[in-house]
Amino acid sequence: LYYVVRQGIAAGLGFAGFLVALAIDPDRYRRAQLPIFALTIVLVLLVFPLADETRGSRRWIEVGSFQFQPSEFGKVLFVLALGGFLADRARRMGDPRVVLQLLGLGLVPILLVFKQPDLGTALVYSAALAACLFVAGIRWSHLVALASISVLLVASVVWFLPAAGFEVLQPYQTARLNFTDLGSDPSGTAYNQTQSITAVGSGGLDGRGVEAATQTRLDYLPEHHTDFVFASLAEQRGFVGAALLLGLYLLIVWRGLRVVTIARDAYGAIVAGGIVIAFLFQVFVNVGMTMGIAPVTGIPLPFVTVGGSSMVANLIAIGVLQAIHARGNLGRRRAR
Repeated sequence: LYYVVRQGIAAGLGFAGFLVALAIDPDRYRRAQLPIFALTIVLVLLVFPLADETRGSRRWIEVGSFQFQPSEFGKVLFVLALGGFLADRARRMGDPRVVLQLLGLGLVPILLVFKQPDLGTALVYSAALAACLFVAGIRWSHLVALASISVLLVASVVWFLPAAGFEVLQPYQTARLNFTDLGSDPSGTAYNQTQSITAVGSGGLDGRGVEAATQTRLDYLPEHHTDFVFASLAEQRGFVGAALLLGLYLLIVWRGLRVVTIARDAYGAIVAGGIVIAFLFQVFVNVGMTMGIAPVTGIPLPFVTVGGSSMVANLIAIGVLQAIHARGNLGRRRAR
């Protein structure tokens, strides 16, 4: 009951945020890109002096009986600010100096989130940054170079630097990255994903139902209302229920990509692209980690994971998308 009430309150606040975002002309965000970027930095910095350490990280600020995760709202603000910087320099995207300047700006909040440490959310920010650069018209040669550098950076963090005695990741993060060999420690670091895979597989075609879903009901499946909520759904509702949920996500992504194509200007297209790809990335990683094809990163499943900040931030992001869509359609009608 507690989680139902909590999620209901979050949905109510999120819907209010959706309506506000829908009413605001996206061009206002473009004009306020610097204050928005500054607010993004302030939000991700707040956790360091105000948040209590939980499971080795500082991500949540207690607000009464609720927890506020600033980095969730930072995702939306990050895209709004970055879209403004890119739109103002759209004609100079072929200049590598411009790309490097934008990367420098984008890396500031990404590294601050990584420092919390919150690897999953930092990856979401990175996916949004890559999407914004792509929609803005970055050259393919620059894109390939950035992708190569990213691969080298990941390899350095995961293998090369630890081999040289420099540990960048926390021990629990390093253990989670070993998701391709779950059989090496099934009752230890691989326990969560092992139980999750069991829950997904036991759902079969149409699920076991709530009462017979022993993995969830008997708490063998850890965090079944947050990180592994998709596994709980798959156990209870089976392939049919899981496919229905993924189909709804696909509908949101398809409509979001449609918004990119009809946006009235470059700013709207860049922001829409960043929001949609960040949303898709969250779904892919969360669902993937429940089935053992992605590491456990703590990325919430949009609109399903019990979490007030995630629910409110995602509904605001959908409101921004709708605002871009509405203005784009209005511009097309006037052009006719």
